[in-house]
Amino acid sequence: MKTKLKNLVILFSFSFVLLAACTDVDETVYDRYTTDDFYGSAEGSDVALAGVYAQVSGNWNGVGYAGADMGWYDLNSMSADEQVIPHRTDGNWSIEFARIYKHEWLPTDTMIDNTWNWLYKSIFNANLAVSLLETSNADPSKIAEAKVLRAFFYYLLIDDFGDVPFYTENNITVDQIPQKSREEVYNFIVTELTQNVENLSATKGGNYYGRFNKWAGYTLLAKVYLNAEVYTGIPKWSECLAACQKVSEGGFSLHPGGVNAASPLGYHFYELFGDTNPEDETILSMFATANVVSRNVYGIRSLYGVHALSLIGFSGWNGTIVPRDFFEKFDDNDIRKKQFLFGDQGGGVNYTLDVASLDNPGAAPLAGIRGLKFYPAGTMDGGGASNDFPIYRYADVLLMMAECNVHLGDAGVAKQYVDMTRQRAGLNALSGNPSLDDIYDERGFELNWEGHRRQDMIRFGKFLLPKTLKSGTSPEFRKLYPIPTSALNANAGLVQNPGY
Repeated sequence: MKTKLKNLVILFSFSFVLLAACTDVDETVYDRYTTDDFYGSAEGSDVALAGVYAQVSGNWNGVGYAGADMGWYDLNSMSADEQVIPHRTDGNWSIEFARIYKHEWLPTDTMIDNTWNWLYKSIFNANLAVSLLETSNADPSKIAEAKVLRAFFYYLLIDDFGDVPFYTENNITVDQIPQKSREEVYNFIVTELTQNVENLSATKGGNYYGRFNKWAGYTLLAKVYLNAEVYTGIPKWSECLAACQKVSEGGFSLHPGGVNAASPLGYHFYELFGDTNPEDETILSMFATANVVSRNVYGIRSLYGVHALSLIGFSGWNGTIVPRDFFEKFDDNDIRKKQFLFGDQGGGVNYTLDVASLDNPGAAPLAGIRGLKFYPAGTMDGGGASNDFPIYRYADVLLMMAECNVHLGDAGVAKQYVDMTRQRAGLNALSGNPSLDDIYDERGFELNWEGHRRQDMIRFGKFLLPKTLKSGTSPEFRKLYPIPTSALNANAGLVQNPGY
């Protein structure tokens, strides 16, 4: 399966060269007919979509959903409470990671610039795909797929930046793109999704592993509704619940969590984060094959060099740590706590629970708990591993349904969904009905390091509060990132977010 998927991703990565070339055609009836006929075919439709999916996987320099350093994933994970890369007293690692964690980021920071540029390049590619497919009268499911992908990128944009430049056709220069309010773009996203999700393929796995099918589309719609109150001031709990219930029609279930001696971390649960994501629970995956398409750096990036060498045969980067307060919230019986390493690892490596400093002077080389949720798998070397990345999982959908039901006054119904993820993790069912705080904590236990935490913390009113190695409450404006200085320089019509 992985070989087939790898070949498909290679097609997605390289076919955009063909896609770009095919848009530069002579203005003759014959050539135009040939181009339209090509993109209207099944193979041509996939080529049109290829350049968009290549942006999801991405690669270095902050390109991709969760591919490597200094991009969207780091910006949205390290501003939360679940992980951070400290500057080390041996001189390693930029202080930008610590600045993001401490909510001291600047409009000129690389992570912010990379995220903005990645999302707008992705939107450009999605606009192009929509145009080619509509002009060619392609299969409606392929047109819908391009539009849902575009909505996905706009959703990530408004989540991070609020009011953003908005365009759906590529016949406009950067300096002329109008800035739309967060609410206006939210309404566009909802309209695009509600009009197109039913047209997506219902196929699971195979050629649709890693693509937006109907079930991934409804999960995205649920995510948008889940955060509607943050974006517009108006909650949409009933709408979110209805979208989650549509996902449930897709036949998903929780992957087994029990003991598995073959797993490096000892449990079937961790198969969810391996070379290929299991299709019983995974709704949408991001491909990663080291040195081919993207790469997954998250395990290798956390481990100390010689310790990584002893475990996986390659030196680690000695970067990411887990703040002690976040780690200590886990029950000792929770199998999800097995992903964290601390204390004596042998060979003179002893990871300390406490970290004295993130940036001034920084952390000692062995300071901090390490994270191995993505235990390096598949093809790997010192530059990363081939673990695919779960963008959406059914466990997330269950916890969204729990959250919606509590907001709608049905905490008794919510309990079953929380208990399902708890019991899979080896814990007892809740003794009573869940509170919103119970659900917030469970989301942290279940979904940490998967790119959801900043969004969750904002929605639950926790993001601005003090946390390990960050004293004091952050100002309200830190719920949004600034528009990058480079973007303001390119488009004089943009208005910077308040506080920057």
